[in-house]
Amino acid sequence: MTTIASPAAGSITSPRRRSRFALAALAAGSLLLAGCSGSAAADGDNVTPQNGGTLKVAYDVDPTCLDGQQAGQNVTLNITRQITDSLTDQDPKSGEIKPWLAKSWDVSDDAKTFTFHLRDGVKFQDDTNFTSASVKENFEAIEDLGAKASLGQTYLDGLKSIATPDKQTVTFTFDKANAQFLQATSTMNLGFYASKTLKQTAEQRCTGDDLVGTGPFALDKVEHNKAISLTRNDDYDWPSSLAAHEGPAHLDGIEFSIVPEASVRNGSLLSGQVDVDTSVQSQDEKTLEAQGLDIVSRANPGVVYNLVPKATGTIASDKAVRKALIKGIDREQLKTVVSEHQAPATSVLAKSTPQYEDLSDLLAYDPDGAKKLLDDAGWKEGADGIRAKDGKKLKTTLTYWQDAPFLELVQQQLREIGFDLQLEKKTIAEVTALQAEGKEDFTFGNLTRSDADILRNYFGADEQNANARKPGEVDKVLARTTETLDEDERKADFTEAAKLILDEGYSIPVVELTGIVGTGKNVHDFTFEASSRYQLYDTWLGGEH
Repeated sequence: MTTIASPAAGSITSPRRRSRFALAALAAGSLLLAGCSGSAAADGDNVTPQNGGTLKVAYDVDPTCLDGQQAGQNVTLNITRQITDSLTDQDPKSGEIKPWLAKSWDVSDDAKTFTFHLRDGVKFQDDTNFTSASVKENFEAIEDLGAKASLGQTYLDGLKSIATPDKQTVTFTFDKANAQFLQATSTMNLGFYASKTLKQTAEQRCTGDDLVGTGPFALDKVEHNKAISLTRNDDYDWPSSLAAHEGPAHLDGIEFSIVPEASVRNGSLLSGQVDVDTSVQSQDEKTLEAQGLDIVSRANPGVVYNLVPKATGTIASDKAVRKALIKGIDREQLKTVVSEHQAPATSVLAKSTPQYEDLSDLLAYDPDGAKKLLDDAGWKEGADGIRAKDGKKLKTTLTYWQDAPFLELVQQQLREIGFDLQLEKKTIAEVTALQAEGKEDFTFGNLTRSDADILRNYFGADEQNANARKPGEVDKVLARTTETLDEDERKADFTEAAKLILDEGYSIPVVELTGIVGTGKNVHDFTFEASSRYQLYDTWLGGEH
């Protein structure tokens, strides 16, 4: 049994305190990441934070669902993190799991039983108490959401029982080893809502109507495709052990506005109409920096931006095609069109993911090798340069909603090996609906989590099964990653799984997703948590914009 102890709730050793706790056996190992850049992300310890003011944040897209237990998009989870708290937190620098609403925990040696000891005095924003019963109620509600809680469901795989022997103790028992669970308790997808929220339908919760959490900010008003406003929870007094201060947040509130046009967001940031642009375009970075504004960034851990072939697709079912696409992308050349804060993929996983290993040798640019694979598989080049087989063109349409201008260069590169990739940008809702139909040969996207278990979440045949494939060898390897608390063993298994995924062509990695944010000079301590979402509890406003 591994026991983790914490200091007394609310104790702080310094403005930039470092936890004193022993590391859990499950805590993530070495973590390579691109840290926050720009002075707004890390002010000196001699600067005294000011209270007050409303942080004005510009988004490029609307969060179609505001319920973090259901949604996985960054646009939703960046808001959810301000409203809800988690049992644990994860240090973005070391990957270590730290106390939050749970002040300590015990993990059985077989990774089947997890007991959390909760802090006293935590309340929801409707003044109801947060207790072990709240934890049980929320986790059962996530199970009841079924496929709507696509990430939370995978975190709770094999959950057999939740016991609440007293108000401050909750024990989870799984029917099989579940080594990833402790890190999962730090995610927004396992954040907590009050009973009144959980009684709503899933559809009502998505609208943001009366989402009540324990977090430092409360949801005030939602106007989809226009604005979302949060107000400070003045009773808040239970921050993460990683936080820099106690008590309520510094900000009076946060206003998220939906501004799709990059030029409008830039102009608004430069004029002081907004304080934060959450989606700075690479071509605009130097303009903002020349005006003295800060660019802060952090690579998202987890599965990188990648093309994901469907085993049921008309052309993606051909392994030779999948493997050729991996060889046909010149990732070094992609550096010419992405931000200096962004990097080409070197594995299925981003470098900021615990258990990451560099597999760039498996992603080497080899157009001749790609052409030979296609030739040998019977895909012959036509007069227009596009290959065909049995009267079927090597052509597909990729729909996506993300800001991903590098896809146009990928399109050009793949045309050189005879693959016609048509690009069609749509809204999140439209892309989600198309993917639900399951008729596309390829999808595009990423999946963020600060643990390599995201490979199992994303590619596992019994999980999200992004490839719509039958179970195979990779699933046996992924299953092993949940069976041990030994981080070296987990890393070795994740590396083997990533190699198998690439060998089968189940992922065509492109670039790492990186949050690139522009902030006004008045914004201080704008920080990213371990999954590279915003943690605005310590953020404050001061000085001229």
